[in-house]
Amino acid sequence: MAMSALVHVLIPFLLCIALANTHIFDKVLVDVTYDHYAEKKVDNLPAVLAMPFNCLINLGYIFLGVYWILQPMSDDRDTCAAVYYTKDVFALMAVAYGPVQWVRLATLRRAPSVLDQWFTLPIFAWVLVWCHVIEKGWSSRYALMVESCSVLSYGLALFHDRGFEVALGFHIVFAVFKGVRAQMSLGDTASMRYLCLALLSCAGFVLLKLLDHSLAEYWMFQNLTGHFWSKVCDILQFHYSFCFLTRLSENAHKRSS
Repeated sequence: MAMSALVHVLIPFLLCIALANTHIFDKVLVDVTYDHYAEKKVDNLPAVLAMPFNCLINLGYIFLGVYWILQPMSDDRDTCAAVYYTKDVFALMAVAYGPVQWVRLATLRRAPSVLDQWFTLPIFAWVLVWCHVIEKGWSSRYALMVESCSVLSYGLALFHDRGFEVALGFHIVFAVFKGVRAQMSLGDTASMRYLCLALLSCAGFVLLKLLDHSLAEYWMFQNLTGHFWSKVCDILQFHYSFCFLTRLSENAHKRSS
């Protein structure tokens, strides 16, 4: 199951890398200078640590992904095969996302900057797939449709400078809607707590990133900047989404048993 999940993530991952390194996205608005970030570049450090805090925080995605890959979900693997698969895909997305952001900061090249935006979309879309598995079971057609629409939605960035933000906004709204609906049908007190924490983390991820330079006026945000804390919130958003979705999966499994 883990190998199938790896193939699932690796094939579109490599395809997107190949496309990002063509001229298709030459007109997409991405930031390729350190001025975009409030954290100051440290000139005497290598490029991989040019902005130490914003670089090293990307290890959090890798550690989080590995942690959740190793997490068991129930004593009955056969009945939860689809849930294990969706969990492993989600975890591998986290593992892959960290290095992409790190390469973006280390190189300031257009391709990894595009990939940093692009990969965000199918990660949010996978929440819809997992909720569908919880409520109705695995559907290859549904998973393919959702992920294909998500990947293709990045095309909005080709037509407008804020196309990516529009696509991301829709992804967040759909993920929240699907999560709330699943909570209403299968949730309990614990899953509600996880859902609220995931939503708070999502809000922190968006707001702290947008306020990166504004917050840098205050001494407490001059080293550990808004962008750094937005990534902390993003990792927490990932984590609490895992907690929420695995809890709902276990609730659904108990009811079916």
